[in-house]
Amino acid sequence: MSDGNFNRALLPHTPYHSGLATGRMQMKMKAQKALQEILKTYYPHTTTQVREEIAKHFTSLLSDKQ
Repeated sequence: MSDGNFNRALLPHTPYHSGLATGRMQMKMKAQKALQEILKTYYPHTTTQVREEIAKHFTSLLSDKQ
């Protein structure tokens, strides 16, 4: 009787996990870029330093495991 690892080795490789991670990273980058555009458009009076702090906080919220 074979174990599960042996049977799993016979299955074809599927790049699902790496594709999923790539998609998540792309969406994270799009969200960060969108935030920068929103800050520039709706809050032009804020300084670059304040925008960077907001972006860092936003990025930390995106990366938190829920």
